[in-house]
Amino acid sequence: MRKLFVLCSLLIRLKAIAQETPFELSGKTATTTYTEAVSYYEKLAKTYPEAKLLTYGRTDFGKPLHLLVLSHDRVFDPVQIRKQSKRILLINNGIHPGEPEGIDASMMLARDLLKAGKLPKDVVICIIPLYNIDGSFNRSGASRANQNGPIAYGFRGNSKNLDLNRDFIKTDSKNSATFQLIFNTWQPEIFVDTHTSNGADYQYVMTLIPTQKDKLNPILSDYLTKTLVPDLYAGMEKLGYPMIPYVNSIGETPETGITGFIESPRYSTGYTTLHNTIGFMPETHMLKSYDLRVDATYKLLQTYIQVVERDAKVIGENKKKADEFVAVQKEFPLAWKLNKNEVNDITFKGFEAGQKPSAVSGADRLYYDRNKPYTKTIKEWNKYEPSLSVQKPVAYIIPKAWDRVISLLKLNQVKVSELKSDQIIAVDSYYIGDFKTVSRPYEGHYLHSAVAVNAVPQKLQYYAGDYVVYVNQPSNRYIIETLEPQATDSYFNWNFFDSILDMKEHYSAYVFEDTAAELLKNNPDLKSKLEAKKLADPEFAKNDAAQLDFVYKNSDYYEKTHNRYPVARLVTDVKLDLK
Repeated sequence: MRKLFVLCSLLIRLKAIAQETPFELSGKTATTTYTEAVSYYEKLAKTYPEAKLLTYGRTDFGKPLHLLVLSHDRVFDPVQIRKQSKRILLINNGIHPGEPEGIDASMMLARDLLKAGKLPKDVVICIIPLYNIDGSFNRSGASRANQNGPIAYGFRGNSKNLDLNRDFIKTDSKNSATFQLIFNTWQPEIFVDTHTSNGADYQYVMTLIPTQKDKLNPILSDYLTKTLVPDLYAGMEKLGYPMIPYVNSIGETPETGITGFIESPRYSTGYTTLHNTIGFMPETHMLKSYDLRVDATYKLLQTYIQVVERDAKVIGENKKKADEFVAVQKEFPLAWKLNKNEVNDITFKGFEAGQKPSAVSGADRLYYDRNKPYTKTIKEWNKYEPSLSVQKPVAYIIPKAWDRVISLLKLNQVKVSELKSDQIIAVDSYYIGDFKTVSRPYEGHYLHSAVAVNAVPQKLQYYAGDYVVYVNQPSNRYIIETLEPQATDSYFNWNFFDSILDMKEHYSAYVFEDTAAELLKNNPDLKSKLEAKKLADPEFAKNDAAQLDFVYKNSDYYEKTHNRYPVARLVTDVKLDLK
């Protein structure tokens, strides 16, 4: 009898240990590896019918992305879940594997909700255990030199050395394509991407970056600023983790003031904003102990679930209204600027900063004195305004040769149509007038910016199989911010169309001199334009090669496709022969 009792006790103890995470078993000093995380979630899914572990696509590392779905009603079909008017909360972890708090916090949270039978009834929770699988295998304890633990962790870059939190629009990685498949399959209303900060030292364990309120649809922004964010702050205060906005200091220390984060669509929450999903990047403080950072992340995720469950109905109604609003919206911002005249006062708990001699150089260096905590009022600038906007066209027309563009649009649930027959269509074409390009590659690209375009009405020949994208969809923001070349993270700026910037034909000057003379003789308007250009531009007047080139580029010999952006705007609603 005693042997049976001992055996039962041992089995109970082993079961309890099996439910503990590697983080807990390490004494809360180590983070979970990819293999351990997948194994852990597989066991949870086998133990609890309310959990299901799914796999999607591939990553650059060759492994699929996993998605743990927690559903109170044991329904795991996203279409059916939406029909039941339940909200979907998507939590993404390990986009930077050296910032692993969310990996460990999500594992414990999923287990605790399942064990206690406390899954929310109106919210389905989706968890990506570890997004940057590639980087998680590149493990050390030194790549984040400023961070206080854990013992070992993954590397920021994936196996292509890409920062995946800069890859959501350009999609150079398989990870990004698979994430977009998951995102657009499940269509979450709320998205949380867990991170760890760098920067100043201060008293807070957790800081928060919500979707930039001014970029978000007004219906969603109103709920975000008046309800969701204040309630997250209040909830975390009660749980012992007061929060502050992400400390993006204007000067060397926070006392100089902070600015709100402006996330373009290359970032996770900038991407989700294009789909009217409210996004967050919680950032724990790198210098706090790892156990505190995990605990703060755990409690913040708990708070999200509570608030989303409470407001499930209004969140769903807001998303529906926002999608309807965007489908008929006429004008869309393409770029943003900070309003430096609008400022808020916020209470900030920091540490006194000072200067002391560097042990390396002997020069004065910054340090924070944790023996001198303070509470001060500092300035926050967090009002962004459009610096450039565009009126939407009726549709965009994209030649079928640009298949990568079409595949990304389809991946993001953009409805596209195909021409059934060859047609000549009146469109507005952009010619790229000017742009800037970085001198060194950024995330594998020579990124463009400051794009200037000239819109030219033209009648162009299109062919059966070319694509038409009508701008009357809930995905209008994705369509416009990728296809308008002046948008910050447009496909053009990410070099998708760089081949149009090359001339494919030219001339030999000694031959074309005679041709140019004949053109000027027979075309008085061209001769007048040349003379006017000489008078207006003294340098041009002294440059014989530039003058010859001017004649060439204003003649029929110059190729009409040079610098012509291939995605044309249909500005008049004409009947097209579509499949």
